[in-house]
Amino acid sequence: MELLIAEDNEAMRQMICAVVADLVDSIVECRNGAEAVAEYGEHQPDWVFMDLRMPVMDGLQATRAIKANWPDARVVIVTSYDDTKLRAEANRVGAYGYILKEEFLALRTLIGRDTKP
Repeated sequence: MELLIAEDNEAMRQMICAVVADLVDSIVECRNGAEAVAEYGEHQPDWVFMDLRMPVMDGLQATRAIKANWPDARVVIVTSYDDTKLRAEANRVGAYGYILKEEFLALRTLIGRDTKP
């Protein structure tokens, strides 16, 4: 299983990697939404963990672009913003889920479903 993480904070990317590393075969890391769209096209990973606030292109724009080109993409918004409007917008652009950064174990549960025989 391949995972793409789009997060501008390197320490946060490393934490996410550490939480799910034993569940995936490879991880592609990106610093912004534009990189995420390009890397998705190249790798077409099983899952994308997408931050909302990033330079160049934010997570909602990147999710919209990925879903427009690859409708079956599973993009999960991983953010610190517990905001009803942002959740609704993430749903509208096609996000598979919306998980707060303090709920990292939910990421394991989510992708762990794919690793079971």
